[in-house]
Amino acid sequence: MTEATGCCNGCRVNRTSFPEIEDLPAAATARLDADQRARAAAYGTEVTVTAGTRLYEEGEANCDLIVCESATLWDGLYTYGPGGFAGELSLLTSQTRNQAVTVVETGTVRMIDQASFRRLMAQQTDLGDLFLRAFLARRRLLRLGAEQSTTIVGDPRSGDGLALRVFLSRQGLPHLWLDAASGEAHAVLEEAGLSPEDLPVALTPGGVMRRVTPGEISERLGLTYSSIGRGTVDLAIVGAGPAGLAAAVYGASEGLGTLLLDMVATGGQAATSARIENYLGFPFGLSGLDLTTRAAVQALKFGAEIATPCGVSALRTGDKEHVLVLNDGTEIPARAVIIATGAAYRSLPIDRWDHFVGNGIYHAATDLEAQGVAGEPVAVVGGANSAGQASLHLARYASHVTLIVRGPDLYAKMSSYLVERILADPRITVLTSTEISGLGGDSRVESLMLTGRDEPLECRGVFSFIGATAATEWLSEIKTDKDGFICTDAVFATSIPRVFAVGDVRQGSLKRVAAAVGEGSAAVRSVHGALADLQ
Repeated sequence: MTEATGCCNGCRVNRTSFPEIEDLPAAATARLDADQRARAAAYGTEVTVTAGTRLYEEGEANCDLIVCESATLWDGLYTYGPGGFAGELSLLTSQTRNQAVTVVETGTVRMIDQASFRRLMAQQTDLGDLFLRAFLARRRLLRLGAEQSTTIVGDPRSGDGLALRVFLSRQGLPHLWLDAASGEAHAVLEEAGLSPEDLPVALTPGGVMRRVTPGEISERLGLTYSSIGRGTVDLAIVGAGPAGLAAAVYGASEGLGTLLLDMVATGGQAATSARIENYLGFPFGLSGLDLTTRAAVQALKFGAEIATPCGVSALRTGDKEHVLVLNDGTEIPARAVIIATGAAYRSLPIDRWDHFVGNGIYHAATDLEAQGVAGEPVAVVGGANSAGQASLHLARYASHVTLIVRGPDLYAKMSSYLVERILADPRITVLTSTEISGLGGDSRVESLMLTGRDEPLECRGVFSFIGATAATEWLSEIKTDKDGFICTDAVFATSIPRVFAVGDVRQGSLKRVAAAVGEGSAAVRSVHGALADLQ
């Protein structure tokens, strides 16, 4: 869903596409008719505002929807008169505001707070859809704009820089990315009194952040979990891949207070897939990031709360409620828990493999990673569909792609349609019955040593798709198999009452996006039954 396109002086503006919104400016500036205004007014409070007043600033936590009655407002992109409304996607995500709102002409407005807006979305579906389309259009137009309230300077080829860029893109956060090697980035660093040692740097409305991490910028933008004023949630979901997202959509839409947590960002491993062509209803395919970001917006629409990055370190079980313990010690009580943490990427038993992860070794092949190796030779390791999809996608960017397969037959684990495309592509060389035996380079991968080959293979990026292990090391009370995958029954229940497991983390899962979505949605029915028994 997210693509990075060139801008001046080596900068990159991350773009988000919503094909169902054909006319972005029209959607962004939609106005309410008389009937719609009357219905919306019932959810808000009438306030008189004076010309020149700044109602909200960039970076503020307050995200009220403001419907114009007789006043005129301006948010830096558009002017909103009677029937217009100032608001943004922050109303659903709870992040800080991306735009300031200023009164242009004195008059009255209706202020609709977040709780009231949630009720409006649930009770007035046509209005809810109109507002959501407007917010999505404004978010995309804001990200397409040259001026951004948040500027990031980083090296996309470094582990820290890439992690930050992936997080911002998956979260759909408007920002301007400047490659640290560009002239514009040098000018920005010099003006701010910063040096390369400070990278990655974030320049936000709240100030400059040096050596910034996804967690730190998430906290600055209001995306982290806050326990202040919280009680017990009905359903806590750990893991925001397809299974967790589906559970969040169905849990929230069926009236459960739903909280979705992920230690990285929404999307899971599915978000790293360059193209999914066998997902039902999308005959022309779509990227994994496109699919999972739409799902996240859908979950937010129904009232789910999403907090990322938000790592969970332990699960403490109880008779009436369970407690999730976050990495920072925060405790979240929940009546029911769905575990959808998927699996962790496997590493090859090669010297310095971990040293190069993020600095030449990648476990994803989206546009973000591919741009970092554009014009360079790369290698893909693996023999299943994910490796085949990555090879075809990377061939559009790299000077050449070498697909390294340990087994003797490419057809053994890969769909035939992918094999045929790969074998017909002159930009891809397939090496079967081959393994990597060594890595060359200092700070970044520069070459590979391969079994059965005397000369090193020139390579600037290794894209590894060799499977994963269950991400269950944080669980101590739940029954797992010898490989750490969670044992469940036919309704996805684990050995602990009111704790369920879905997706790749579950023993016997099909390791398919469609199957994970089905499991996530079906598990919510089991949650309802378990909560009914609890009462």
